[in-house]
Amino acid sequence: MAATVRFAPHDVGRWLVWGLTALAFVVLPLVFTKGFAITLLSQMGIAIVFALSYNMLFGQGGMLSFGHAVYSGLGAFFAIHALNWVGDGRIWIPVSLIPLVGGVFGALFGVLFGYVTTKKAGTPFAMITLGIGEMVFAASLMFPGFFGGEGGISGNRVVGEPVLGVSYGPAIEVYYLIAAWCFVCMLAMYAFTRTPLGRIANAVRDNPERAEFIGYDTRRVRFLVLVVSAFFAGISGGLSAINFEIVTAENVSALRSGGVLLATVIGGASVFFGPVLGAIIFTFFVIALSEYTKAWQLYLGVFFVLMVMYAPGGVASLILMNLRVAAHRLFGPLWTPYARLLAAAAVLLAGVTALVELSYHLTLNVDGGTRMKLFGAEVDAADVLPWAIAAAVTLAGALAFEAARRGFARAWSGVQVQIEERIRRAGAA
Repeated sequence: MAATVRFAPHDVGRWLVWGLTALAFVVLPLVFTKGFAITLLSQMGIAIVFALSYNMLFGQGGMLSFGHAVYSGLGAFFAIHALNWVGDGRIWIPVSLIPLVGGVFGALFGVLFGYVTTKKAGTPFAMITLGIGEMVFAASLMFPGFFGGEGGISGNRVVGEPVLGVSYGPAIEVYYLIAAWCFVCMLAMYAFTRTPLGRIANAVRDNPERAEFIGYDTRRVRFLVLVVSAFFAGISGGLSAINFEIVTAENVSALRSGGVLLATVIGGASVFFGPVLGAIIFTFFVIALSEYTKAWQLYLGVFFVLMVMYAPGGVASLILMNLRVAAHRLFGPLWTPYARLLAAAAVLLAGVTALVELSYHLTLNVDGGTRMKLFGAEVDAADVLPWAIAAAVTLAGALAFEAARRGFARAWSGVQVQIEERIRRAGAA
C-alpha cells in the first residue's frame, strides 16, 4: 500500500511574529543607545520571562498565585551565590549559564512548595501561596548567612577570562545575554502550550470535574505546571542577579508577586503575547515613568483599574479586536471616531495629570518651594491660575471624551454588526 505524503501549509503569521520579535531584540539597542534605554530594555526582558512564567499558572492553568516571586527570588539567590563561587574558583560555570542555576533551583522549590499548594485549587490555592510567600520573605531576614539580611547578597558578573571578547562588563553585553535567554524562554514556553500537558492544563482550568471524569489527576496537572512555571521564574531571577549584581529580600516579597500579577492582567492572560505586552508596559511605569514623577504608582493603579473595568482581556484583547476589524477591511468608518476619541482622551489626560502633579508637588515638595515645572513651563503650585486652568482642561476633556466615546461606540457597534453578518453569510454558503 503506497504511503501518502501530506504537506501542511506554513503558518506565515506565526513565523512573521516570531521573526519580528527576534529582530526587535537585536535592533532595539542599536536604535536606543543611551545607558538608561539599555537598562530599561534589559529589565523589560527579565520582566517578560517572569510574566510569561506566571501566566503558565494564571492564564493557562487557572491558578491565581500571590507568591510567585518566591521562585524567581530564590532562583536569584542561588544564582548570585553561584556567581560568587565562580569568582572564588570553587566551581566552574560560564556566566552565560548562571540563569540556568536559578531555573534549576526555582524548579526544586516548585517541587517542594508545589506539593503543598496544589493540594487545593481556586481561592485556597491563592491563600496558601500568599502564606508561603510571606514565610519565605520572613526567612530571608531571619537567615542572613544565606540571604545576606537587609543588605542582601552582592556579586560581580565580570569573572574569568572574556570569551570571544565578551566579559559582561558593558551593559550592552548583559542586554544581549538577557535578550537571548528571553527569546529562548519565550519559544520554550510557547512550545509548552502546544504539548499535551499544556492542553490538559487548559481543560483543568476550564472544567476540572470533566477532566477528572475522563481520567486525569487534576492535582498532578497543577503540580507539573507549577514546577515548569517555577523553572522559568527561576531563570528570570538568575537574569536579574546578573543584571543588578545584587539580590535582596525584596526579590521574594509580596510586592514583586503583586507586580507580576498586575503585568499579566494588564497585558492579557488569555493570549500568549499578552504578558509580554504587560511586562513592557509595567516596566515602563516602574522604571521610566518613576524617573519623571512621584505619582507613577497612582498612574499605574488608575491604568490597572481602567483595564480591568473596560478591557478585562488586557491590551492583547484590544489589539486582537482591532485586527479582526482590519481583517474584514472595515476600518474606514472607524478612523474619524478613533481620532476624536484619542484627541479627547489626550486633553482629559493632560488635565488630570496637571491636577495630580500640582497636588503631589504641594504635599511632597513643601521644603523645595511651590515653584515647579509642568509640561515644560514653570508655574507656582500655590497660585490659583494653574489649578483653574488644569480644572478647566479636565472638564473640557471629560465632556469631549464622553461625546467622542458615544460616537465611537455607535460606529464600533455598526462595524461589529457588519462583521457578524459576513460571518453568518459565509457559514450559510
